[in-house]
Amino acid sequence: MARADANASRTRIIALGNAALMDGFAMIGIETVPDATPASLEALLAGLSQHDKKAVIFLERHLARNSGPWLQRVRAKGARIIVVEIPSLNAPEDYHLRVDELVRDLLGAQALNPRS
Repeated sequence: MARADANASRTRIIALGNAALMDGFAMIGIETVPDATPASLEALLAGLSQHDKKAVIFLERHLARNSGPWLQRVRAKGARIIVVEIPSLNAPEDYHLRVDELVRDLLGAQALNPRS
């Protein structure tokens, strides 16, 4: 019975994104969903939420910027499911944190430029 209880409270670590990027996560033992779609992300989040599971979810940028209803709920609710955006394997230079965008919107682009 102790083993079932341990599995019930276990935190899942799951990465979703391009198959090539997911190979790296799989090599370190993280559960992966290669070539995930917004629909597969929403289904995963719905299942985790409805069963009150704990998880850390790594999402490739195109999935993290998807504003599906379950992703919005998870981000608003927080606590049991943590969502982390990761850069795309083929365009890492396009990756910018959401907080960077907020700072840029509030203070202007110069706020993020290093001073010379």
